Amino acid sequence: MMEKEAKIYVAGHRGMVGSAIVRELKRQGYTNIITRTHAELDLCRQEAVEEFFEKEKPEYVFLAAAKVGGIVANSEALADFMYENMILEMNVIHSAWKNGCKKLEFLGSSCIYPRMAPQPMKEDCLLTSELEKTNEAYALAKISGLKYCEFLNRQYGTDFISVMPTNLYGPNDNYHPTHSHVLPALIRRFHEAKEQGLPTVTCWGDGSPLREFLYVDDLANLCVFLMNNYSGDETVNAGTGKELTIKELTELVAKVVGYEGEILWDTSKPNGTPRKLLDVSKSAALGWTYKTELEEGIRLSYEDFLNNPMRAER
Repeated sequence: MMEKEAKIYVAGHRGMVGSAIVRELKRQGYTNIITRTHAELDLCRQEAVEEFFEKEKPEYVFLAAAKVGGIVANSEALADFMYENMILEMNVIHSAWKNGCKKLEFLGSSCIYPRMAPQPMKEDCLLTSELEKTNEAYALAKISGLKYCEFLNRQYGTDFISVMPTNLYGPNDNYHPTHSHVLPALIRRFHEAKEQGLPTVTCWGDGSPLREFLYVDDLANLCVFLMNNYSGDETVNAGTGKELTIKELTELVAKVVGYEGEILWDTSKPNGTPRKLLDVSKSAALGWTYKTELEEGIRLSYEDFLNNPMRAER
């Protein structure tokens, strides 16, 4: 268990996941939280990361820093996504080990699982068949981080764990028109359509893929729970165990935002993976379950979008 005064480093504290973990740690009474902005510490620079760990000696590390994006960003910048994620995670995990970190938690993504994995996806289906091509670079980087934690445990007896979240959304999300994930992109699109009085909104694909969504504050609660209650080489899935079609999702977002026009579908655009549902029986067996239902989470996310003008304009 993490002591309330233990020195805890949250890497990526300005991002959606990292900021949620900081909020959750503070809510639970943890007082000694270390953070660094990208300007203060570039995690892709090995020497800088080593100096930081040698000086600060954090006892616990939540590795939530990553270069992330949706289908467009991933497919246009394959090399960047692989290099930056691989370098930063290796730097942080290696330096944590070298400096006697008691426990590290690595945050990955459900995109690590094979494109056609049996549904719902169990943790042990990792590396059993080929990956989805549109985010292969990001997935390979995340698999490497997960495996490096496992190999350090096996070779050096560390207590490094990993958690693989499903699609996330919530406060501090990225609402960029082309570089965001599906749910925040829909919030922005329907909001702008409502503001401009547009009669129709066109969405990518045919709306048939099935997706699962987890509110980021629920993930943060699980992350702290796992840091205190789980040790093991295998990752832990983070999700709700529930799914809906992209078409159902768009209708739900339109409802929350208050857009009443027609939704059209551009079937010339890619759908992505047909189905991505996580098997969450492992986290359930450990004693954890999600709290925020999707419609309520979308409402909270829309409030965040409206109250963060800088984020909404990016």
